[in-house]
Amino acid sequence: MTAVRPIKGVKAAGGIVVRRARKGPKVLLVHRPRYNDWSFPKGKLDAGESFKQAALREVLEETGYRCIAHKPRLASLQYYDGSGRSKEVRYWIMTVEKGEFVPNDEVDEIDWVRLHKVEAKLSYSRERRLYRAVLKSGRLDSVV
Repeated sequence: MTAVRPIKGVKAAGGIVVRRARKGPKVLLVHRPRYNDWSFPKGKLDAGESFKQAALREVLEETGYRCIAHKPRLASLQYYDGSGRSKEVRYWIMTVEKGEFVPNDEVDEIDWVRLHKVEAKLSYSRERRLYRAVLKSGRLDSVV
């Protein structure tokens, strides 16, 4: 049995939120005025919280949408943040159960984007690579 090593650095989680639309599925992107970027909703884990719990909470806090996280979890992103700390972000594909967006301190705007336009709107290459892999896998089609 191998020992589980604790993850050092910043731990975060989020979701690629998808919904049905008349002309095909759309993915939710958030605009964060603090960074002036477009990204998937995500945030840091609270003490004692699992990655999945954090992903669901952060999506709710940033977007106002209570979601269902679909299994299996997507690949993690690992990188160094702006402060030079190692960061791991785990993502799930999610669908909306209920809710409504209200602008808040972290997110001032959301956009439901057609699948073929998401990659161009994302601000970060690491999220574009993750999205490209998810799109190629066909996993989005299986949840909407």
